[in-house]
This record gives sequence, structure tokens and C-alpha cells, in this order.
Amino acid sequence: MSNVTVCVRFRPLSSKEKRDLGDNICIQSMDSETFIIKDEKEEGFTFSFDKVFYEESNQADVYEFLVLPIVRDTVNSINGTIITYGQTGAGKTYSMEGPNILESDEKKKGILPRVVDGLFACIKTSADSTKYTVKLSMVEIYMEKVRDLFDLSKDNIQIKESKTQGIVLSGATEISLSDTAEALQSLSSGIANRAIGETQMNMASSRSHCVYMFTLNQESISEKRVKSGKLILVDLAGSEKVEKTGAEGRVLEEAKTINKSLSALGNVINALTCGSPAKANHIPYRDSKLTRMLQDALGGNSRTALLCCCSPSPSNASESLSTLRFGARAKHIKTSPLVIKVSEEKCSKKNGDASGTRDESFEKILEKMSERLNDEDIKLLEELFIQAGLFVDPDSEGTWNQPFKMLFNKPFLH
Repeated sequence: MSNVTVCVRFRPLSSKEKRDLGDNICIQSMDSETFIIKDEKEEGFTFSFDKVFYEESNQADVYEFLVLPIVRDTVNSINGTIITYGQTGAGKTYSMEGPNILESDEKKKGILPRVVDGLFACIKTSADSTKYTVKLSMVEIYMEKVRDLFDLSKDNIQIKESKTQGIVLSGATEISLSDTAEALQSLSSGIANRAIGETQMNMASSRSHCVYMFTLNQESISEKRVKSGKLILVDLAGSEKVEKTGAEGRVLEEAKTINKSLSALGNVINALTCGSPAKANHIPYRDSKLTRMLQDALGGNSRTALLCCCSPSPSNASESLSTLRFGARAKHIKTSPLVIKVSEEKCSKKNGDASGTRDESFEKILEKMSERLNDEDIKLLEELFIQAGLFVDPDSEGTWNQPFKMLFNKPFLH
């Protein structure tokens, strides 16, 4: 089990904020992890996170600390999720994409293009006996419907759950990527289809939650097996106060839907962190498309990182405090990013090797067991198997270990 990594990023003051209040800011830096923020009544609140990126921080700092470790894990077939969260106009999309997904200035590149560079760089340095395939899907959650940004005719994609793959998007377009240039062009075409609108807080306000999904399949030629890892990046639409954004008509309806889904996300965070460890707690993942899609990232099999984006201006102190409290709660979430999905190659059967059939039988039996056993039963079984030497090391890739890891890392346990 590991905690969600939570970082905070304060963007520079906007021109409007400077016009209204000059260079005044509501935060006081203590060190690289701790700061004090003052609300409208000048009351101070102290927060500590894994890392704080102040106004002078650059894009590379955020990527190298928060994202790069997860990229490397994904190449090693460990699922990862990176989420940007904050009020509208706080710098989420700039942190995720940069000024443009095709930005050539290295200093301005956002998380997404750096992830693409990082994935293919890791693949290039991998062993010659390993073959990688990379696929990309891109959707947005707009007005509580999941839309395919590579195929706009698919405007109501269904979210389903698979025992082997976790949460999946049924019928979403997957594009095969061969190199960095192709990946960036594909991302650019998808981003062009995203819903945006103008508000008083943001000239190009995201009106949807955008989700980028990279799937890496790793084929070991010598060991005759395929492992897969999934990397999900989520650029959330910002929370909005109507009196500040001036939203009307369609934009107002969008704002209501955005705020409702973010509220559902907050409820999930509360349920995950406020329940009793000894008692199973209902987690309301199904209350919104967003929380359903993030089910694995928040309560299951993923290494997860959250970047809370904030304005340093006193005029936005209330919204920044709300974002920081959300991040502080999320910090207590524990995930289990250790399940590595492995499938044996069929060629072993052709050579008279029955181990593939044996493993499949084990998996079917254990799947049925996991549906019938409760949390305490499974923990006792795990202790028994470890003492018997059948389940030695959670990180081991042994043939016997793989089926047992399916049982001991079921998403509903976390």
C-alpha cells in the first residue's frame, strides 16, 4: 500500500489580479514542502505536502518530481495516474499541456509532452529482447457523457469494469503510436476537439474533464509473456463560482455539471479517508462518470499523483483553501500499485507445455474465491500461503505468484 503523492503549484499572478490588488499574495513560503496561506480575514492556515512549486517554479521541476517516477513504473507494467485539480484559471491545463501541446520551447513544455518523451526514451533504453507497443485513447467527460475525442460520433461511451483490466471504456478509439512525433500529433488532434468556453476568469476555460490514456504492452521474447501497464493523465475542469465567472446560459449549465462531478469526487475522497479501517466503507464511485473512471486510481491498482493548482492572489484565497483541503484529504488515500498483468504466450502449448492451461485454471478458481471471500478471509489466506511458501514475494514474477496476486490485489479490497 502507498499513499497518493500530492503536490501544490502556485501560478504567477495574472494581469487582472495585479490590476486589482497589485503584487499582494496570500501565501508565505516556509520551505519546499510547507507554507502558510491567509484567508480573507487574514487568518493563517499551515499546509504541508510532498512538494510545493511556488510561482518561480518551472515545468521541468513538476515533471521530474511528480511524474517521471510514475512514467518509469508504467514502462515496468505498473499502472499510474496523474491528476491536475483546482479552481478555473489556476493553471491546470498549462501544467498539463503547456501553452501548446506542440510547443518547441523546452522550458514551456507541459506534463503531457514530457510524458510522451519519457515513455519513448525509456522504451529505447530497454533490453533488445523486449518489444513494446504503445496505444493512446483520449476522451472527455462533458455534461456527464463520455465523448471520444478521436471520433466525435462516439459521444456516449460506456464505462465498464473488467476483472483483468479494471475500469475500461467500451468502444473508445485506440491509436497505435510508433514515436514521439506521431503521439504529439495525435494528442493535438484530440485536444482540438475538446469543449472550451470563455468566462470572466479564463479566456479558454475547459468545459470538460479530459482523460488521456496510454497503454503499454511489453512482450518478452525470451520468457514468452506479455505484460501491460496503463498510464492515465486527467486534466480536470476547474471548480467555479458563478459570481466570479459571470457564467450564463449554456456555460452556466456546464459549470453546474462540472461542480457536481467535482463534489462527487470530494465525496469519494471523504469516504476513502474517513472510514474505519476495521469496517468496509461504501465508496460512491458510481455517483458520477468522473469518479467511476477514477475508481482504479483512487481505490485500486494504480500509483497515483495529484497536482493541486492554485492562485496566490488574496482575491482567490477562498478557492485556494478549498483546493488545498481537498489535496490534504487525498494525501491520506492508500493505493496498491503492485499488480502486474501477465499473459503467457500460446506458443508454449504448441510445444507440449501444459503450464499455461494450469495457470488459467488457477486464475478461474481464484477469481471465484475472490468473489465469495471477505477482506479478513483473504488476509488470513495470504498469511497461510506466505508461511507455506506458495506466495513468497509480492514483487516476484514466478508462475505460482501471478494467480495469487490476482486474489490479494482485488480493487474492491482497497
